[in-house]
Amino acid sequence: MSYDVLTIRKHFPALAEGAAHFDGPGGAQVPDVVGEAVAGTLCGGISNRGVVTAAERKASAVVTEARQAAADLLAADPAGIVFGRSMTQLTYDFARALAKGWGPGDEVVVTRLDHDANIRPWVQAAEAAGATVRWASFDPGTGLLSPSDVSSLLSSRTRLVAVTAASNLLGTRPDVPSIAAAVHDAGALLYVDGVHLTPHAPVDVAALGADFYACSPYKFLGPHLGLLAAAPDLLETVHPDKLLPSTNAVPERFELGTLPYELLAGTTAAIDFLAGLVPGTGPRRARLVSSLTALSAHEDALLARLDAGLAALPGVVRYGAPDRRRTPTVLFSVAGIASQAVYEHLETLGVNAPAGSFYAIECSRHLGLGDTGAVRAGIAPYTTEADVDRLLAGVASVR
Repeated sequence: MSYDVLTIRKHFPALAEGAAHFDGPGGAQVPDVVGEAVAGTLCGGISNRGVVTAAERKASAVVTEARQAAADLLAADPAGIVFGRSMTQLTYDFARALAKGWGPGDEVVVTRLDHDANIRPWVQAAEAAGATVRWASFDPGTGLLSPSDVSSLLSSRTRLVAVTAASNLLGTRPDVPSIAAAVHDAGALLYVDGVHLTPHAPVDVAALGADFYACSPYKFLGPHLGLLAAAPDLLETVHPDKLLPSTNAVPERFELGTLPYELLAGTTAAIDFLAGLVPGTGPRRARLVSSLTALSAHEDALLARLDAGLAALPGVVRYGAPDRRRTPTVLFSVAGIASQAVYEHLETLGVNAPAGSFYAIECSRHLGLGDTGAVRAGIAPYTTEADVDRLLAGVASVR
C-alpha cells in the first residue's frame, strides 16, 4: 500500500507554520484528531472513574479504550498496560519496586547505548540495595550493541538487564530478541526502552522478549505521557509503594493518583491515527502493522536520501554506520563548527534539527562527543523529500 505523505501532512496544524521538523525524536508534532480528543475530553462531563453517573462511566471508558489501544499498538495484554507521567517516571517507579528484592551480591546490567532514563533509575536503585551494576558497551564505530556485549556480563546473580530497542541518539537497533533469550537463560528480567522504536516500526512485545516495555505517546504523535506494557501475572509479583486506600489491582496499583483522562483520550486518538496512515480494514492491530510497515518504507527511503546527501558534503561527520539497521535518525557534526552553531544556523532557515546529547549522555561520551553531543535529525510520518533537501541545503550553507 502506497504511503501518501501529502495527505497525511494536512492533519498537522503545526506544519502550517512552515518549519521542516527533524526534532521528532524529542517529541513529534501532533495531528488534529489528537488535539480534538484532548479538548473534547477536557470540556465534556467527566469525573473520577465509576459506574453511577455518566461522567464516571465516561472516565472509565476513556481508560479502558486507552489500555486497549496501547495493547493493540504493542501486541500486548490491555490488563498489563500501565500509564504514568513519563517513561522516566515509570522506570523510576519500577526500579524502586523491583529493587525491594535485591541485595548485596545481586547484579544489574545497563548499557552505554541507552538514554539515561533507562540507566540512572537502575544504577541508583542498585546502589540503594547494595547490588552491583555492570556496564555493557557498544562499538562506537558502528553504533551497534551486540548480544554478546550483554551476554558476556550475565551470571546467576543477574536480576535485571535494561536495554534500548533503538538508540535515541544514533537510531541503531540492538538484536533485542537474542539479548532477551540470553537474559532469560540467566534467570533475569529484561526491561526495554521502546521510546525511540515505537514511532517507526510495528512492535510485538512478546516477540521482542521484553518483560517490561516502556514508551512515550508524545513520540508517536500523541500527548505527553508514558506507558509500560508487561504481562499481568508478572505485574502481580511487583509491589510498589502506594496509598492505603488505593486499589491493589493490576495495573492500577502502579498508577499513582488520578489518571490524566484527556491525555489517555489523546493517546487513543494518536494510535487510531497511526492505524489509518494507509487505507485498510479489519482489526486495529492488523491496520497498525500495515500502516507502520508502510511508514517504515517511506522513512527508510528518506533516510537513504539524507544519508547520501550528508555523505556528499565536505566536512560532515556521521556517527554510527549508515548501512546498519536503525530508525530514521542521523547524528552528525560539521568539522570546525560547533554543533550548537549548526543547529542555530538551520533554525534561521526554518529547519528544526537540534544539537545535544539528548539525555543519552553515556552514549555521547562513548562516541567521544562529550556532554555536548552533535546535531540530530529525525524523520517522522510527516517528513517529505522537500524537507530533507531543505536540511541538506542548510547544512551545505553553514560555512
